[in-house]
Amino acid sequence: MSTLESEINALWDRYDDGLTATEATADDLATLDAFLDALEAGEVRAAEKTGSDVTSWEANAWVKEGILLNFSLRENEPREYGGVSYNDVLPLRRTDDLAARGTRNTPDGTAIRRGAYLGEDCIMMSPSFVNIGAYVGDGTLVDSCDTVGSCAQLGKSVKLGANTLIGGVLEPVEGAPVIVEDGVSLGAGCRVTSGFKIGENAIVGENTLLTPRIPVYDLVENEVIYGHLPSERRAFTRFVESSVSDHELFEGGAYKPAVVATDVEAETLEATQQEDALRE
Repeated sequence: MSTLESEINALWDRYDDGLTATEATADDLATLDAFLDALEAGEVRAAEKTGSDVTSWEANAWVKEGILLNFSLRENEPREYGGVSYNDVLPLRRTDDLAARGTRNTPDGTAIRRGAYLGEDCIMMSPSFVNIGAYVGDGTLVDSCDTVGSCAQLGKSVKLGANTLIGGVLEPVEGAPVIVEDGVSLGAGCRVTSGFKIGENAIVGENTLLTPRIPVYDLVENEVIYGHLPSERRAFTRFVESSVSDHELFEGGAYKPAVVATDVEAETLEATQQEDALRE
């Protein structure tokens, strides 16, 4: 166990015993600042992969506790960044370090909260938002009108289409966040929420909703799965008959969304290939 982890655990225990923001000391806030620095450097992460499969991701509870402490033990106050005034318990993340790693965030309207990590050669188009605890891997594109929620873990060379939502998961602390592994491409308007996990090199069609409550019909393994999309799949939305389809209020039947997953075809790979020139 690292020193930082021990300090966060001790602070969490004091919070459980009733510690409030008005009682937090300068040393307590220094611990929280060091924790945010470690998140921004990619030294600690809200979740980690414990096996070879996408389902093996597990939350780092102490990291999520540290994030929650940054909300519970700080006072809400007026702030200003880039000429914009706002009120929050946390400042926005400084971006001085991004240029050295080849990462771009275009004006005007890219907001990165403290405690978020952006790797090398990333692109953030405006407007877009990356929340605390999120991890954005090398070469990943966050397009216009995208949101990367708290603790979400994006791998390398991920492509988020415009108007895509990657949901945040803060509570419960043991709950794994949304996972999007290396090489995944999400079409415009996708929604990935509630800790759903997407395996490497999957390609998801526009406006697809991925959440643990919606079944994934995997035609490759001929099974119905929940909560994750296996690697190397092409996924898209279809509608299947609902169990309430014979209800008197649903004349003509009722249908619910589902996701169909097939093998990735060569033509699909070519259509989603990233241009290296954008990241040189």
